[in-house]
Amino acid sequence: MSSNSDRFFRIGAFALIAAAAAFLGGCEETGLGSIGAHANDPIAPETVALMKKMDTSENAPVLMRTYKKESELEIWKMKADGRYALLKTYPVCRWSGQLGPKTREGDRQVPEGFYSITPAQMKPNSAYYLAFNVGYPNAYDRALGHDGGAIMVHGICSSAGCFSMTDPQIGEIYAVVREAFTGGQREVQMQSYPFRMTAENLAKYRLDPNIDFWKQLKEGSDNFEVTNQEVVVGVCNKHYVFNAAPANGAHFDPNGPCPQLKRDEEVSGLVAAKQSRDDAKVAELAAQGLHPIQTVYADGGQNPYFASIAAYASRPDALSRGPVDVALDDSAITQGAVRKGRMSPVVQVAAAKINRAKVAASAPTTAAANPRVADSSDVTASITKPAKEADKPWMFANFFGAKAAEAAPADGAASATPAAPAAH
Repeated sequence: MSSNSDRFFRIGAFALIAAAAAFLGGCEETGLGSIGAHANDPIAPETVALMKKMDTSENAPVLMRTYKKESELEIWKMKADGRYALLKTYPVCRWSGQLGPKTREGDRQVPEGFYSITPAQMKPNSAYYLAFNVGYPNAYDRALGHDGGAIMVHGICSSAGCFSMTDPQIGEIYAVVREAFTGGQREVQMQSYPFRMTAENLAKYRLDPNIDFWKQLKEGSDNFEVTNQEVVVGVCNKHYVFNAAPANGAHFDPNGPCPQLKRDEEVSGLVAAKQSRDDAKVAELAAQGLHPIQTVYADGGQNPYFASIAAYASRPDALSRGPVDVALDDSAITQGAVRKGRMSPVVQVAAAKINRAKVAASAPTTAAANPRVADSSDVTASITKPAKEADKPWMFANFFGAKAAEAAPADGAASATPAAPAAH
């Protein structure tokens, strides 16, 4: 057996062991090995050069935004003017569960919401190469009685409730966060979303049971996007409050009524204007016939880029079935239950059967660019992997080598000789 084959065998064996540990213990630290030497690896020179070009530096504050449906993780850096700018977008190698918040230990859900990462949450000796704890549960989660913990961003590409990256990816992300702490940043904000908070997505998911919660997250997203500054997050009355402070010396009580609030009128006006535009767009799309859906996963997903690389295949059986978009209907049942967030999955399936939602688009037998839209009787149907999206600015060469990026088949077919990640 060649040295390269030996290397792939060792990588695959270690990944299988780590995946088994993840399945049994979520993202708990398992002690499978100490790889602390990587915790002090420098940021790649190419990334440092990109920072300088953006008018930022290694020690400047950092902020993260993640999106499940798109399987992307963004790193934002603060520029000299105090505003954040997008540094890099990383394809997420694996996430588990469904769209929607994490509510309990063992549900395999990746949390959604606004979280804070402190230096104490960094895991330099993680069994998953490198890792950091995202800070779940936060005050909002605790107010709703959500439990569980040890939710990480880590390497290995195997998830049981975590955002799992490749080892080279987490190596760079970890280094960027570490240097921001070295520069004096006390907490790194992580904004975790089910999908990009666009009017189009809000229109598609307007009848999903989680829509009221997602509208809260969109308000936080809007506050960030109109200011490009870290969002001040509070919780009262079991509800998120953004860029507001209690007036008259009051305090936020996550379980109690919200106090009188004071806000920056200019920022509030910008957010209100954006929300008004997006609400009008949602109404327009609904009037044009954009069908409401709920997306169902066998168990989470990964960025389409990895579909062509066999070495990155945590739970490939779940991935191969792909997401299924269940068509919902604006009937009395869905209006009275879904919009109030009270429809259980079982009742939703029954409602969809009653409504006889038709299949809007079916996946062909080969790889498809979009998930299937089906009625509820089809939610367990198999679906092929999405095709690799073209022209995405991933900067893959920084993490997998230029050859790996070039060799990825456009149709999502498995590569016979997958390229190994670049060594760090």
